[in-house]
Amino acid sequence: MSEHDTLPPTRWALGGPKNAGYGRRFAELIDEGADVHGEARLADALVPRGARILDAGSGMGRVGGYLRAQGHRVLGAEPDPALVEQSRRTYPDLPVLPLQILELDPAALAAAGAPTEFDLAVAVGNVLPFVAEDTEVAVLTRLRSLLAPGGRVLVGFHLQGGPESARRYRPEEFVADAADAGLAVHHRFGGYDLRPADEEYVVWLLAPTG
Repeated sequence: MSEHDTLPPTRWALGGPKNAGYGRRFAELIDEGADVHGEARLADALVPRGARILDAGSGMGRVGGYLRAQGHRVLGAEPDPALVEQSRRTYPDLPVLPLQILELDPAALAAAGAPTEFDLAVAVGNVLPFVAEDTEVAVLTRLRSLLAPGGRVLVGFHLQGGPESARRYRPEEFVADAADAGLAVHHRFGGYDLRPADEEYVVWLLAPTG
């Protein structure tokens, strides 16, 4: 049995049918022509053209699909089979590995022909509150380990009003977990439009401390 076989189930996986509306809702928004690219526009602004970007917890592919269209080398990672299928159908040019973040090691990436280090790791749309219980530091540590020199991590999640099956992740807890993972908070915002920090939603820009 490999290390990957022993990973605990994520909160997303444990949520089961409670999460079924996520992919369907974004498909509807895209069909309606809604702007669903706020996170991706910020990510695009953080790196030069042609950057290597990891979309960790890529869902139905909207962030990675946008960034690939801007000329970046993007890899999605999404363990939910239904979302992987939706992503490949909606954004066929976006490569997606059906893996949890903790399964993303250099060997798995190299085997897929993907970069083994990234200029930016993106974990937005409540990815961190959905990881398995007590794995937050390990997940952040794994993201840090995959950064190229000068690389950064973009994280965003609800503080209030988020999905029912997600953890309520208080800012002070997240900052402590990031520090334990060797990451420092460079910026905190209240949204992807860089509004001031509030108590509804949080956007973090992190970088390695060493």
